[in-house]
Amino acid sequence: MLGLAPFQPLSDPQETPTPQVKANSCWSGPALILGLCLPQVVKMTSSDQERAQFLFVKALASRGRLEAVTQQMGYHPQYLDSFLKMQHYLLHMDGPLPFACRHYIAIMAAARHQCWYLVNLHMLQFLRVGGDPQWLRGLDFMPPKLRNLNEINKILAHRPWLISKEHIEKLLKISEQSWSLAELVHAVVLVAHYHALASFVFGCGCEQEWLDGRSILKSTLPGNQCFCESASGNSCNLELLGQGSLDSCVELESLRERIQRIHLETEGREETSNDAEETSFPKGGRGSAIGFGLFFPSDFDGEIVRATDLSCYVQDPDFGYQDFARRDEDQTQLFRVQDYSWEDHGFSLVNRLYSDVGHLLDEKFRTVDGLQSNAMAKRQGCESSVFKRGIWNYIHCMFGIRYDDYDYAEVNHFLERMLKVYIKTVTCYPEKTSPEMFRRFWKQFKHSEKVHVNLLILEARMQAELLYALRAITQYMIS
Repeated sequence: MLGLAPFQPLSDPQETPTPQVKANSCWSGPALILGLCLPQVVKMTSSDQERAQFLFVKALASRGRLEAVTQQMGYHPQYLDSFLKMQHYLLHMDGPLPFACRHYIAIMAAARHQCWYLVNLHMLQFLRVGGDPQWLRGLDFMPPKLRNLNEINKILAHRPWLISKEHIEKLLKISEQSWSLAELVHAVVLVAHYHALASFVFGCGCEQEWLDGRSILKSTLPGNQCFCESASGNSCNLELLGQGSLDSCVELESLRERIQRIHLETEGREETSNDAEETSFPKGGRGSAIGFGLFFPSDFDGEIVRATDLSCYVQDPDFGYQDFARRDEDQTQLFRVQDYSWEDHGFSLVNRLYSDVGHLLDEKFRTVDGLQSNAMAKRQGCESSVFKRGIWNYIHCMFGIRYDDYDYAEVNHFLERMLKVYIKTVTCYPEKTSPEMFRRFWKQFKHSEKVHVNLLILEARMQAELLYALRAITQYMIS
């Protein structure tokens, strides 16, 4: 089967086990794919089922696999649709940053939380788009321009309230290494996206699935059918030898040849870091992949690249989350939403400097807010909107963001203590989330409801980071 959820929920009459399917069975339409990829069959309307099936088929056709994150989000197809559109735009559509740099920034962001799942995924993508393998040796081997992003990456990941216009000015005024405003906005959105996505990965157990060896880079298709033609009912002679992460079998062969060529050309050559001192963003380059946390199996049977140590991507590893002062705090440190909000300020700034991404982000925020949570709210003794707002505002409160029109006593009233502990762990230090925490704190929730709450965590955290970063950029622009 295609990667079951690592944390199995308690049995529930409304969520029945997935039917078994033989590995060599033929495709029998999108319904089979949905049944294979969801850990349990959730009660959905027929339109939601069709939408989820369509999105899964689309993901399989474009990537040759269904990533664990996609499978988990499939419980809420409306959200999955908006998430995939936004992420595709960030990584693959025209934008200020070169494609390789986008994936490298994703690696830097995910490494702050020791998220092996995302780091390994984007190491592969980085090489696929022509990234220089030398960069994967760590921060000391990347171009100085990218290295200068480290401070903002660190601050946004753990204490976003510390970011200031001085940090922005430093990046924009470093002679040859300077960033443009458009590049910086693109980078900030990527950083915030992957910090928040790391929380989701840990919160839903995708990280544990990776560490347990059920790799997302291994084949996830039944039998030996090549999905580059399976959608049309045809097949090709190439087997999926673990290369499901590639868009096509042809691309796999090209990448294999490129890596073998790199090995031949660099064998016996002294390793140098001259290329790392380039002042612009190179398109790619050559370099040995040996000895810096990667391996390239000669037969490509399983994983194409895999990180073995993330410390080379992390600067100041002891810098982490600290509780935002709640008592006797300096009131000027509070981020008051009535002074700077996503709707009134952040949205327009992002859209002006990075066309259309503001609309995609806004759609994602609105979609997660619109997801139904009646059963969860009923268990907590409140309305759905009250329950969701309590989670959202609690997360923002942990980052020093306050809403004057909200009574924070509702957080303690409607969110039980164990639930708050779980939310804080996944939000502020997701790498400390364990399967036992997941099972212990969530016994009264169905699996789809657990995913829903983790989606709220993802979006609330991302918006919090964006608000601080965009406010600092605005302050720089008007100073």
